[in-house]
Amino acid sequence: MPVSCKERILSNDYADWIIDFELTEELRNMDTSNLDYCYHQVDRILGLVYTAREQMAPIGLLNYPYQRLPNLFGLQELVTESVGNAFDPGPLIASGIRSVQQKPLSLTGKGTITVFIDTGIDYRNPLFRNPDGSSRILAIWDQTIQDGQPPAGFDYGTEYGKELINQALQSDNPLSIVPSIDENGHGTAIAGVAAGSNISEGTIFSGAAPDADILVIKLKPCKQYLRDYYLIPDNVVAYQSTDIMMALQYADTFAESFVRPVIFCIALSSSYGSHNGTSPLSNYMNRLANKRSRVFVTGGGNEGNSAHHYEGNLSPENGRQDEMQEEIEIRVGEGEKGFIAEIWGNTPNVFSLSIRSPGGEEIPNIGVQADKGITYEFVYEKTNVTVSYALVEGSIGDELITVRFQNPTPGIWSMILQSESGLRNAGFHVWLPISRFLSGETYFLNSNPNITLTIPGFAENAITVSAYSSRNNSIYVRSGRGFSRGSQIKPDIAAPAVGVSAPQRGLPGELRLASVTGSALSAAITTGAVADFMQWAVLERNATYLNSGEVKNYFIRGALRDRNLEYPNKLWGFGKLSLQGVFDSLAEL
Repeated sequence: MPVSCKERILSNDYADWIIDFELTEELRNMDTSNLDYCYHQVDRILGLVYTAREQMAPIGLLNYPYQRLPNLFGLQELVTESVGNAFDPGPLIASGIRSVQQKPLSLTGKGTITVFIDTGIDYRNPLFRNPDGSSRILAIWDQTIQDGQPPAGFDYGTEYGKELINQALQSDNPLSIVPSIDENGHGTAIAGVAAGSNISEGTIFSGAAPDADILVIKLKPCKQYLRDYYLIPDNVVAYQSTDIMMALQYADTFAESFVRPVIFCIALSSSYGSHNGTSPLSNYMNRLANKRSRVFVTGGGNEGNSAHHYEGNLSPENGRQDEMQEEIEIRVGEGEKGFIAEIWGNTPNVFSLSIRSPGGEEIPNIGVQADKGITYEFVYEKTNVTVSYALVEGSIGDELITVRFQNPTPGIWSMILQSESGLRNAGFHVWLPISRFLSGETYFLNSNPNITLTIPGFAENAITVSAYSSRNNSIYVRSGRGFSRGSQIKPDIAAPAVGVSAPQRGLPGELRLASVTGSALSAAITTGAVADFMQWAVLERNATYLNSGEVKNYFIRGALRDRNLEYPNKLWGFGKLSLQGVFDSLAEL
């Protein structure tokens, strides 16, 4: 019996690939290999292919271009400080949102659509319902439920429209009609902070855009073969970029019939990639962001103090070739399952690598081999290390070396990087995975806290937000920092993310608040602020034709700046989010 595209998308026996061209009928007819595959076209540039793994070489840079491999993303982690708190409007006040919700502007996001691509949503929660009890959610695409009807044009998951959600809310057993739930609570918290309803005139709770409509995509977990390749701990939530791309496509096409502003909230993170906005996901976001009435907001991640970024520059004062090397030390903690370190070298330099284990066993210098690699087994350490080279990585053209440590022995591992080009100023960067993707306490001994914003925060036209505490106006210690590897200005602004009132998991349909901290909240608050602004700009016809880049510049102009700091700033971007400041800047024109 033929295998359906749905089965290929869901089955771990099929590998997912990203292609940056349309797989036309002509190209399909040229295929003579009888390859077992299916194809999904995302847009005119981006496509996704699902192929039988038994017909393909093993996954990795050894066999495939880096940009073809799905990236894995984790949640921008939230930390609950205390539960059962009363609502604290402080972060909304500090962000200049509370004032514009009042007369004369009276901006509440009414008529806009806020999109949350995350862990799902507790649709029964009062924060997502109108005063009459009906839902404010336009639809939920649950990628994890396969026994219902998927959205038009998609092959997997189940779509639940507003009518069905309202029917469920009126039922004694809502989950028998709409069985989608948020087991984690992350998506519910983000949606609540961004667009939770105004309850008791904002004394009980109010989101930043309490009248915005809501569209939810619950992502399915990544496939096991990708989890194995990236060595992700079994108990950690991980999503693959291909499903996120599908979610973006769904939200964009869903909203087209409404002809209304759409604000995408991305509270997911990865440290894999060039850190300059050239990943397939970032490129797709930029293309959508260029459309009118589409705005992207993404948090900067929680990697600022993780010691997972290393920066070096091989430039000896006397220019001797034998001095063109640097030792990069990684402290690997107990219980570490494994990880991939990515080394990105600046063009036109060429680098080679040797590795020394904690016990002193050493892999000699591995000569540069374009688009090749090799696996080593340490005799005494019982560790496998695979080193792969891409002399010209496809998205940016720089050299990429990936080092995959499997079952690394605890202790200090050294990577000795050497320049083979003889050029001065041989700059390079190395990143470890996000903290959630590591099993143990693993970090660089001599790290650099800059360029620790996470992907897709480097997407040029997205509003990338770092995190600060509105309690004391200090940067959140874990907040990711800029700029990009190519000196692009990121983050754009900073927003509150410490001690923010957010809904927590409780009894079904219960409003239970907690004081929560994490960079995802800065993205949520900014998403709501953008929805309020787009109500004024587009729906009230004050600036009708705006795209994400233009909206970003409005918010940069209105940001609050400290006269004692220099801007743009690697911590604060162009200043603190102030929706009131946006309108103040417009009033001065």
